Formats: sequence, C-alpha cells, structure tokens
Amino acid sequence: MKPSAFAVILSAVAIAAIAPLRAQDLRSVTEPVIPPTCITLKAAFTTASATSGVIEARPNSNAFLDTARIQQALDHCAKSHAVELAADSANSAFLSGPIQLRPGVTLLIDKSVTLYASRNPRDYEFSEGSCGLVSDALSGCHPLIAARGATGSAIMGDGAIDGQGGAKIILDGHPSAKSWWDLAEDARTAGRQQVPRLIDTDLTDDFTLYRITLKNSPNFHVSFHRGDGLTVWAVKIDTPSTARNTDGIDPAQSRNITITHSFIRTGDDNVAIKAGDGPTTNMSVLDNHFYSGHGMSIGSETNGGVSSILVRNLSLDGTDNGIRITSNPTKGGLVQDVLYDNICIRNSKYPILFDTAYSFPGKGVQLLPVYDGITLRDIRISGGGKLQFNGFDHTHRIGVTLDGVLLLDKPSLYRAQAIHTDLTFGPGPANPIFTGDDSTVTGKEVSGSLPSCAASFIPFPTL
Repeated sequence: MKPSAFAVILSAVAIAAIAPLRAQDLRSVTEPVIPPTCITLKAAFTTASATSGVIEARPNSNAFLDTARIQQALDHCAKSHAVELAADSANSAFLSGPIQLRPGVTLLIDKSVTLYASRNPRDYEFSEGSCGLVSDALSGCHPLIAARGATGSAIMGDGAIDGQGGAKIILDGHPSAKSWWDLAEDARTAGRQQVPRLIDTDLTDDFTLYRITLKNSPNFHVSFHRGDGLTVWAVKIDTPSTARNTDGIDPAQSRNITITHSFIRTGDDNVAIKAGDGPTTNMSVLDNHFYSGHGMSIGSETNGGVSSILVRNLSLDGTDNGIRITSNPTKGGLVQDVLYDNICIRNSKYPILFDTAYSFPGKGVQLLPVYDGITLRDIRISGGGKLQFNGFDHTHRIGVTLDGVLLLDKPSLYRAQAIHTDLTFGPGPANPIFTGDDSTVTGKEVSGSLPSCAASFIPFPTL
C-alpha cells in the first residue's frame, strides 16, 4: 500500500518532532513503516450491509461475520508481516466481533476500507448476558480488538475502524431501543455500562498505531495497559462530543509512550494518562491537535505515580478542559516532572484545571494527591474560562511554574484561583491574576508577548 499524501507531509517533519527533549519517551522514535503483507482478505460487505444490523440479527449470526477469517489470518501470519483488509469492487466493509492481535503481526486496513464492530452484545460477552446492559460488574464485554502479550503488534493503514457506538444494539434478532452510548448515559445514575472498548492492550510492548482512523467507539478508543513502548503516529480519532466515556487514548501503568501528529475529537478525555496499579512515566505528546473532548488529562487514577511527561506543540480547540490534572484522596499519588510547552487553547471552560479533590466522595482519605514540578511554558489562552489550581491541604500541595502563560483577551472573561499552591512566575511573561488561600508566590506576573497561535488552529482533517 502506497503512503498517503498526508503521511508524506508528516514524514517531512518527523526528525524535528522527535529531536532529543526533556522528560520524554526514552526510545528513539521514528515514523513507522508498513510491513510486507502475508495475506490479503477481500471485503465481503458493502457499507450499507455492514451497518444495517441485518447480519447480526440472523440466527447464529457469528457464522456470517468476518471474525473467524480475520482471526485465522492473524494466527497464521508470520511476525513482521501484515494481514491486509482490502476492498473488492463495490465491497469495502468488514464486520467483526472480537479479535486478538498476535506478537509481531500488523492488522493493515487499506484506504476506503472500514472494519465495523458487530452491534450484537452476545459476540462480546464474558458470560451469558454480561454485555449490553448496565450492571454493577467491573467488566462484562471483550473489546473489539485485544492485544494480550502481543508484543510488536500494530494496527496500520489509511482505512478506518468504526465501533458503531451510536447505532442500536441488536438483541434477540432485533434492534433494541438502546445504543452502546445510550447505555453509558443510563449508567450516570447507577451501575456501569457494559460495552466493548475498541482497542485494548495488556502486557504488550512496542505496540503501534499508524495512520489509522478510529471512529464511534462504544467506550474507550485505545487503552494501553502495563506496556513498555507505545507509538501513535498520524492517527485520527473521530467520535461525537456527546458520546460519554469515549476517551481517545489512555496509557496506564506504562512507560515509553509517544503520541504524535494526531487529531482527536471525542466525548471524553482526548488523552488521559493514568496510574492506578503502577507508575506511568516517560511519555511524549508532540505536535497534535485536539478538538471536542475533555482535553489533555492526567488522572484521575494517579496513585501509582506519574512522572517525566512532555506535552509540546498542542492545540486544543473547543475542548471542555485544556490542560488537566485531576485526582482525589481515594486514588491520588505523586504527579511530578511534567512540562507543557507551546500550547494553544481556545474556547475552553477550564483552560487549566489542576484539582486534587476531583469527584471526591468525601470519605476514604488515604491516597493523597501531590502535584509538583509542573511547568507551563508558552501557553496562550483565548475565549475565556477558569484557571484552577486546587491543592488538597497545607501539606499536600500543587507546585507549578508559569514560564509564559498569557490570557489573550479581556481579563473579565477569566477567573484564576490558586489554593494550597506554590506558584513561580517567570522568566517568560505571565498575566493571570490569581486569588485564593494558602498559596505562595515566587516572582510576579509580568507583561510581554508570545508567538501567535493563528497557524496552530486547523480544521479536523477530511475523513
């Protein structure tokens, strides 16, 4: 498969993007290369037939899906090769239930080809009736694509994976009244939505996503858990802002991660760094564009510790939150050595939100959050909003340096508050005026200018 024009443009800036930087992925990361193909599978469905729900409604519907032939091809493909999903005349769609990636094997999806996720919860259930409802179980559904101990595996290509999160799920041969996203809304009051993630990895090192488009996941789009080495390069994630709990990319308990040249709009965190059962460290988020979503997030689970994080050259255009670190005393820990550099934020309710009591239930105070060694450098904010630094108490504080933080329009559009926070200003200009209790200030707000953000805000790419 030939590189797209989009990929060619990206390769021209690859060297600059991966130059040695402070607090980043320790690997030497370069643009991925699509491996040779071991087998090409031809599409058997049109888009209309794959999305109609008719196939999943048939008795023994799994026999009519592409699941078995994709899995068989992955199982028999040699390492360092790819299983290619290709169009066949008017057919450009695949329809599948859960599949497992294999070590060293790439799933390659050609341009104009889409792999659709089955809408039948029975295809994903752990046990009978565990998927496609709201319950108190921790998890009841397998993901569409899983990588378990599949080191060196990858998903590549200029095609798409569509989770059909907004379409009605198929139960007992008929469309139900609910979509996967409707179940997420139902779970707001009690319980958990039992819906599949799109891509979920565990104990898988050196995992790669390259040029692929991910759409309409029922839940998280990409979860990278307990791995060493994740590369996300030139990926597009596109899901409506109203789709609850559809995080873009969630690295958790992992290390050596690069997310670069990607475009993310979704219904929850664009990127969320988590550390619930172990540390997450050495991560670079470089040259990306975020649109709708909850922003560039760390947390809420930080009890394993988050450190050595670099976010550079990021635009956040219309995200609910811009730069966000959140936790609370039931799942907090130390977040340190985090650098945000050259960030453009506009039209965000909370352009900067550091909160150590986020969604705090008021009990279980045992894992107290501390954020220290956080640097905000060359941050430009427009469109108003609230800047919030909320340390937990006098001992468990936030330490942050504002080395170039400018509010670009009239001060009345903004509120800036710092509680239990140690603020350091300079050497770059900073003009927010903070109020609040139990905070210290080193240096002072100073006037000055920073480079324009005009060229940073670009439209989401045409899919």
